[in-house]
Amino acid sequence: MSGTPTQNTGAAGGGPRTVTVIGAGTIGLGWIALFLGHGLRVRVNSRRADAPRVVAEALDLFAPYLPEGTADPAGFAARLEFEPDLDRAVTDADVVVENAPENLELKQELFERIGKAAPAGALILSSTSTLGPDDLGARMADSSRLVVGHPFNPPHVVPLVEVVAGERTSPDAVREAVEFFESVSRVPVVLHKPILAFAANRLQSALLRESVHLVREGVVTLEELDRVVTHSIGLRWATVGPFLAFHLGGGQGGLRKWLGTLGAGLERGWEVLGRPSMDEATVNSLIEQAEAAYGSRTYEEWVRVRDARQTAILRSLSGVERNEG
Repeated sequence: MSGTPTQNTGAAGGGPRTVTVIGAGTIGLGWIALFLGHGLRVRVNSRRADAPRVVAEALDLFAPYLPEGTADPAGFAARLEFEPDLDRAVTDADVVVENAPENLELKQELFERIGKAAPAGALILSSTSTLGPDDLGARMADSSRLVVGHPFNPPHVVPLVEVVAGERTSPDAVREAVEFFESVSRVPVVLHKPILAFAANRLQSALLRESVHLVREGVVTLEELDRVVTHSIGLRWATVGPFLAFHLGGGQGGLRKWLGTLGAGLERGWEVLGRPSMDEATVNSLIEQAEAAYGSRTYEEWVRVRDARQTAILRSLSGVERNEG
């Protein structure tokens, strides 16, 4: 990891912007690493007594896989602080990123307090994977600065962030959210309307449902299913999306030809897709197969494998795209 971090300055241009990250779980830890890598000051708000240790371990694990051009992790400590009191943690923050558990009442309480304690101009973001900004900010006097910025795990590696606005969200806040995520090497996509579970998780859920069905029916094992995906669909989708893939699949006639020939029976094909029951036997079978297939390595070892592979793909694609340009 080398190079100069993106310079993120506050409104007055007087130094790095301050981002308060609420929560030191899986997503929060990824954000902390990414923001520090891009030169931001990061203030961690967590109820965990061992938060400093957990963050330090995560930074050691994640730092090698941060985007190219981020800062040397040796300098992270100077821009990292911990503040367990929520009001003090957000009082002078430029950006607040909430990563609390998916509990609407808990999040509403958090945002009510954030709305009172944070500066009026602060950008307030939620990493929620299911809830809309209007529901999250229902107890705030003014929720116009609250925007959902849903990342795809792990957020320090996977670029996508789904940006979701509500009816009370200011267009300026949406624009600022997009600019903020772009400044830390993310690829924000603004959803045109809110939908339960957003877009990426719905796609993931659809594939997972059929994956469970195929394993449950004994068509393939869990490990074989993973190989099927990584050596076909996953490889394809790392370079082109499903619509472009089938547009190319139609040859010179593109999607028009494909939908008129091979795609003509899509609906009939959808009817035979599985609807597996997640009963005790199915759950136990999946767990047993996963432990048999992947239990030889620790969580930390698998994280390094995952992040190294994903980082290698992103760097390769970046080089190809530069040549294309």
